[in-house]
Amino acid sequence: MADIVFLIVSCLTFIIGKLSPSTSISLPRELLTLYICNKLRLDNNAIELAPRDYGKLVQETPLGVLYPSLVDDIATQLKFSYDSPNRFSIAARGRSHSIRGQAMAHNGVVVQMTSLKHCSYDSGIRVFRNPSSLLGFYADVGGGELWIDVLLATLEHGRAPVSWTDYLHLTVGGTLSNAGISGQAFVYGPQISNVHEMDVITVVR
Repeated sequence: MADIVFLIVSCLTFIIGKLSPSTSISLPRELLTLYICNKLRLDNNAIELAPRDYGKLVQETPLGVLYPSLVDDIATQLKFSYDSPNRFSIAARGRSHSIRGQAMAHNGVVVQMTSLKHCSYDSGIRVFRNPSSLLGFYADVGGGELWIDVLLATLEHGRAPVSWTDYLHLTVGGTLSNAGISGQAFVYGPQISNVHEMDVITVVR
């Protein structure tokens, strides 16, 4: 019988949403003056992978793909678009198992969340035990991590998440943005019901 593992999810940016679409067909030049410019790819090799998802019903081509190594990279990208007179859409992309274009950004920037894996303290999988807390065992997990890796990390402690999707090669942030419903949900609830705390990147003025 699986033990409860409460997930504290860091850098969950899959609920960023889409900002108002830009009327321009190019990204603002000022974007290339930011420190994240070397993590923003505008080449065809990067862009041609971003317009498609698992559903294959919608195809939206971005103008760039951001490969962040820090959560601050994503926050900087969001703030720049929000403050720009020509705002552009931003979408988080994990393993692209979404449908209806959720992970697409027409004439905008797609953020490749899996690039955060093992890049910084903001990501990764860390399992803790706090005997004095009601949480007991819990895991602090980056939004770009895969559920299969979460399982392997918790098994090292003799524990496992109580609720997950039937397919485990999905990102934590991706499934939680859709509640994380599976065949186990009727007993343990969806994955989101087993999350104790969540960090969300947004723009606050």
